[in-house]
Amino acid sequence: MLIKNCSGFELEKTLKNTFEDFFNQSEVVFVEDGEEKRFQVLYLRYFEEQFTTFTPFTEDPVYTIDTNEVHFKDLVAIVCLLKNPSFRNRKRLYINDQKQFEEQFKGIQLDRLKEIFTHLHHKKSFEVKSPFVNTEQT
Repeated sequence: MLIKNCSGFELEKTLKNTFEDFFNQSEVVFVEDGEEKRFQVLYLRYFEEQFTTFTPFTEDPVYTIDTNEVHFKDLVAIVCLLKNPSFRNRKRLYINDQKQFEEQFKGIQLDRLKEIFTHLHHKKSFEVKSPFVNTEQT
């Protein structure tokens, strides 16, 4: 799997009676078997406000690579994809349960994520040879 891009953003209200502004979306673009795929995770913004309780990160942006800031919302989709290799066949994941959200980060070597984002910034891609390379054995 070749990761080409990881990004995230806060949704904005498009209609007066919607709740879009309560959600964030994280996305990873990757190539597998010669096919470019896009995996998106939609989750409640509140979960992101709690990330210091279930990750070692203490502030957002979580990384700064040269002058490029990497925010927590930029890494959610890649964490989910690395934790759950079967998600490579999905286009979207919706998480509305905080425990389910936190579970995605258990066992992930979050310090290795900086390596991914550094490669993306400098080389525009990062090859993951095995999803288990980036997870701790439990």
